[in-house]
Amino acid sequence: MRALSALLLLLAATVTVTACSGPGPAGHGRPRTAPLASPQTVRCDQIIQQVGQPGGRLVLGVLAMPPAHLEHAAPTAAQPWAYFAKWGIAVRAGSPAVLITVPETWRQRAGIGWGNNLGVVSSLRLLSCPRQLGAWNVYAGGFYLRSPSGCVPLVFHIGRQTATLSFTIGSGNCGSATW
Repeated sequence: MRALSALLLLLAATVTVTACSGPGPAGHGRPRTAPLASPQTVRCDQIIQQVGQPGGRLVLGVLAMPPAHLEHAAPTAAQPWAYFAKWGIAVRAGSPAVLITVPETWRQRAGIGWGNNLGVVSSLRLLSCPRQLGAWNVYAGGFYLRSPSGCVPLVFHIGRQTATLSFTIGSGNCGSATW
């Protein structure tokens, strides 16, 4: 019985060391970004307006996002996110929850934030909200950048569907950019 206890203790220690050690730093001298934590939740009480028909690009039939090119990002006093491109989004009332994520390779350059008092995040979930006055629920927010311009890809998960869209902010072209 003592041998079994010693073996279990050794296995537990091995699992702990393996789980904590990770693969080490990424190549090219850059630190790895943190793994994606649970997405921030944007509740229905953070809707700023309800409208009949929103503008922007329609994503998977239930999410209205900004156009492909936003003219500029305004300087902010916040570091490290020194620039902000303000643009609200709208979700069709009664649709499934919407998950919006900045891909891991972009998290050192761009962040997002929609909803009240959310701050800058790499992933957020807009909960399913009922229709009250309008067919679409609108949320304030936008894109946060470390530089005045960039090409920001976002991944959208709505129900079982997934889409990826890129947003050019300021000068540049997402098709040829190496932001």
